Amino acid sequence: MTVPQVVVSPPVLSVVTPMYNEREAVDHFVARLRPVLDRLEVAYEVVAVDDGSSDATVARLLQLRTEWPQLRVVSLRRNVGHQTALAAGLRSARGDYVVSIDADLQDPPETIGEMLAAAREQGVDVVYGVRNDRSSDTVFKRRTAGAYYWMMRRLVGPWVSNQAGDFRLMSRAVVDVLNDLPEQRPVYRLVVPSLGFSSAEVTYVRAERVAGETKYPLSKMIKLTLDSVTSFSATPLRIATWLGLLSFLLCLGLMISGLVAWGFGATVPGWTSLYVAVLLLGGIQLICLGLLGEYIGRIYAAVQNRPQFLVAQDTADEVAFGAADVSTEELAGHR
Repeated sequence: MTVPQVVVSPPVLSVVTPMYNEREAVDHFVARLRPVLDRLEVAYEVVAVDDGSSDATVARLLQLRTEWPQLRVVSLRRNVGHQTALAAGLRSARGDYVVSIDADLQDPPETIGEMLAAAREQGVDVVYGVRNDRSSDTVFKRRTAGAYYWMMRRLVGPWVSNQAGDFRLMSRAVVDVLNDLPEQRPVYRLVVPSLGFSSAEVTYVRAERVAGETKYPLSKMIKLTLDSVTSFSATPLRIATWLGLLSFLLCLGLMISGLVAWGFGATVPGWTSLYVAVLLLGGIQLICLGLLGEYIGRIYAAVQNRPQFLVAQDTADEVAFGAADVSTEELAGHR
């Protein structure tokens, strides 16, 4: 017997939330987000993208979905990282406007209404959430974030929004362009402003994480910075070129001074100068090879053209085809 397909009207607003081991925060997040969206009086959906969590995040989301039909659970087969999970959510979102927000409640859901109003009243395609107060962050976090945006504005371009992370609202036109880009490692805080769509800003005070541990430790912050630089600028390769030129001039000077000393008979057998020269040249060569390898690695990944993510479950498909909910045990069997 063929089950008739149910036609579901697209919502006006989609809220995309990447989640990774957020079991402790998910209840707090839903308790704050749902009243905000209900007060907007527009058709909406919440796309919760589980990024291969190892805790009970998916199980809890499926439980909450029984009481909140607008909640969609998109479960990925493995952990792919925050930005790629966000890409999965953007591809799944169906709304005319799409908001991306994290589940840790450092970005207030109450600002979504202000973003939607700004987009409609000003006729812009992007509304950035800009942090005007980061006092809840540690001094180290504030300093490193400030250094990141300072560097990005100089390497990538002045159009990079200062203190704007991944909390933003985008129109369907922007989302469609993002979904068509062949980016293997997207950094949306740089990609979105680089497209040149009309934009506005909404400021807010950044709060402390509601529960759990940060998903952006120092190692991931360094990786984000490296992806940001290599995806948008060839400056590291130019730096490698200048380092090579500088080392060549230095070695040329040492060679001339050595020949002059030999001509005057003032040469003294020794290892210090040779030792320093070898270390200098070896260090510069390794740095240049490392920088070159980062770009070649990205070219290699692009040529392979492997999928960035694989979806194990999307509860919207179950609604569309009249299927029953997938149990937690069945979901675990997909992984």
